[in-house]
Formats: sequence, structure tokens, C-alpha cells
Amino acid sequence: MAISTRDPSAQALVRAAKDRSAPEAAVVLLFGPLARALVRVLLPLRAPPSAVVLANVAAGLGAAWALGSGALAAAALLLQLKTVLDNADGLLARASGRVTLLGRYLDTEGDLLVNAAVFASLGHVTGEPWLALAGFCALTLLLGVGFNLARLGGEARGRDVSEPAGSGGPVEAALERLYRVLFGPQDRALRAVSMHRLERVLAGVENPATRRRAELAYHDGLLFSYLANTGLSTQLLVLGLCLAVGAPEAYLWLALAAILPLPLLQARREGRARRALRGAA
Repeated sequence: MAISTRDPSAQALVRAAKDRSAPEAAVVLLFGPLARALVRVLLPLRAPPSAVVLANVAAGLGAAWALGSGALAAAALLLQLKTVLDNADGLLARASGRVTLLGRYLDTEGDLLVNAAVFASLGHVTGEPWLALAGFCALTLLLGVGFNLARLGGEARGRDVSEPAGSGGPVEAALERLYRVLFGPQDRALRAVSMHRLERVLAGVENPATRRRAELAYHDGLLFSYLANTGLSTQLLVLGLCLAVGAPEAYLWLALAAILPLPLLQARREGRARRALRGAA
């Protein structure tokens, strides 16, 4: 059913659609419509986006507890609820004009807490704690690559990827310091590696137009599509399906396998940049 653009809440939702580097099929087909339906209910109630963030964290921690207790079906359902709420909190913030730095840090750090708890429970229920730790590290790396490369690609294409303005409040400041500890080294390293590889390709090229052409080719749509479709919404959907069929260990192997294409995708984007240089010669 089409959304009437005469409905103020519908107009706000249209304006609030997230500018993604590539669509995530699980969000487009499932979680996005559910999140929009929820936000249409929450907008008139003036529900604070931070409350939705806390609700998604609570659902995720509830899923981890249920998983650790062996209630796989309940854990699977709670993970999907967490994902709907996770998609709704940012949408609600944008639609209501309440995008904040506090919400950005709260969301990111809440996801990390939930992921850590879920993988700890996976290690417990499967009897494979080291495999679960490896899966957690793989997922954290994959999400970090997706976030940082999407920002670099957005910067290259002139999109606004700046952070929302900070309030200077004590809670926000504490969350920002925690973010710098937990994510700062990874973010700096991933961005540095990506730009270093690009500069190796561009070594000796002085013409700005030629460099620009190669840079745009380097930020490859296939890479962004892969990273989008191995994002957290998809990961939790796949985990939920594994739990529903009683195969939690299978997800741990899938989480590890998800990082294997990254070197090949990096080689592809470097090849695209070199071909762009040859085409400009």
C-alpha cells in the first residue's frame, strides 16, 4: 500500500530515509518496512530516539540471555525485534529532527555490547568459546570495514558524512571517550590502510582529473554492496535462522566466512583504479 504524501509523518519518513552506500536487502524487504511502521506510531507520541536505542539494547541482551539458557527460538525472535528497533531508532531521530551525537555513540556502543553478549552465549551453548571469540572478532572487523569504507566513499562522492553536533553533556562526553577507546584505533587503522592502498595506485599521478577518476573507481559499488549485505541486520537475521533450525554453531562459521572475500574485493577495487588510470592515459 502506497504511503500518502499528505500525511506529515509519511513526509517526515520519506525525508528521513538513510543515505546508504548500497541497499541492504534484509532492510529493504523486511526490517525497513517494519521500522517505518513503528516510527509512524512513535512520531506522534514524541518518543525519544534514545529510548528506542535502549529498547533495542534490552531486546538484544534478552536474546543473549535466552540463547545462553538454551531457548533458541525465543532468542531468534528477540534478535529480530532488536533489529527492527535498531533500524527504527535512527529513522525516528532523522524524522523527528533529533539526530544527536549522544544517540550515535549510544547506538554504536549498544550494538557492540549486545554482540559481545550474544557471542558469549553462542560460545556457551555450542561449547566452542574460542570459535565464538573468533566469530565476534570477524563480525566486529567486518562491520568496522563497512562503516569506514562507506564514509570514505561518501567523502569521495561529496556526500555529507559529518557527525551531528555535540551537546557537550557529561553522558555524551563519557560515551565519546569510550568510543575512542573501543573503536578509535580500528577506525584509524582501516581508513589508513584503505587510503594507503589507493595512494600506492596513484603514485606518480599528478593530474587532478585523472586522480579523481581513479579514486571514484576505487570506491567500488560491488564492495559496498557486499559490505551492506553482510551488515548487522543481515547478520542477526541469519543468526536467527540458524537458531530457529537448532544450528547455532553454523552461524559462527558463517561469521568467519564473511570476511574471506575482503582481500579479493580489495584487489578488485585496486584493479578498477588502475584501469581508470590506463583509460585516462
